[in-house]
Amino acid sequence: MRSTVGRSSPVRNEGGSLLPSFVFRPIRYSQGSLTLVDQRVLPGRIRRLRPARARDVAAAIRGLVVRGAPAIGVAAGYGLALEARQLDDRQLRAGLRRAGRMLARARPTAVNLHRAVSCVLEPLADKTLTGDSLRRAVEARAMALDREEVARSLAIAAAGVVLLRDGARVLTICNTGALAAPGVGTALGIVFEAHLRGLQPRVCACETRPLLQGARLTMLELVRAGIRGRLIADSAAAAVVGDCDIVLVGADRIARNGDTANKVGTRMLAVLAREAGVPFYVAAPVSTFDPGCAEGKGIVIEQRDEQEVLSCLGRRSAPPGARAFNPAFDVTPARFISGFVTDRGIISRPFGPGIRRLLAVTG
Repeated sequence: MRSTVGRSSPVRNEGGSLLPSFVFRPIRYSQGSLTLVDQRVLPGRIRRLRPARARDVAAAIRGLVVRGAPAIGVAAGYGLALEARQLDDRQLRAGLRRAGRMLARARPTAVNLHRAVSCVLEPLADKTLTGDSLRRAVEARAMALDREEVARSLAIAAAGVVLLRDGARVLTICNTGALAAPGVGTALGIVFEAHLRGLQPRVCACETRPLLQGARLTMLELVRAGIRGRLIADSAAAAVVGDCDIVLVGADRIARNGDTANKVGTRMLAVLAREAGVPFYVAAPVSTFDPGCAEGKGIVIEQRDEQEVLSCLGRRSAPPGARAFNPAFDVTPARFISGFVTDRGIISRPFGPGIRRLLAVTG
């Protein structure tokens, strides 16, 4: 099925793809300069940062200037391109390897980050490349990765729109739009596609404590697109799930058996959806599937600073002496998942064979 995303008020991005005019472009690279939209200050203002080296990009990833599994992979790729420009010929190979290790460690759960670093550093294996030829090869890989993620995003939108009937009510968590994945996003990209087809989807967005990505980012993208949306407290999900037609979420890492790591609170939605008889779908590109991870127990869950929970929007909300537990993600067992919407189509049960075929095709 051919995607209609981008044929309404289209804007052409650097890779040549047509995208809707309402989507954000949080990562831009041109002539050796990288610009990131600082998502920490959205929706209040748009602030753009220009990192100079890989360490700046790693800090931006850790600090959530840029977030979302596909997006941080692309940002890391460009971080390596920036680093290549700063290193002299003698340091180039060793320096890029060090930068790659630093970037890959920036956030441990998202497999896209590790795969992106490996992809962009593949030219290091070609000993005929030296100096500027190696720099150009690394930069070309980073730009190609960006284009690939945009194409995957559009393909996910086209594949997943069949799940939404006219006026579908969608429950989601965190942010899975263009701010999280180059192009139109993953789960939210499906909603954008339905909107552009005139299907009038309606979205119920969990606010996503502690950093409010649902309130700050998803609602911002919905408002820009002109899509009807309601914001709920995370704890209100049980009250609304029965009124929804589908739960659509993204992913940061998917194991070979279908166990899925995503924003903390996702497993709660999956359990609620099962109880209510509502289908629960995960939307993610092939770059989020981890061939090296057999099941969810092998996924490392990032633990973030407890101050994110003890405060809200920068203001302390808990009393002095209070402590907090702050996992960034949880793992939803495959048994709670109805299917996966990928850039290669929808994977239905049983997931094992479908995921194996997906990984075999993509290498």
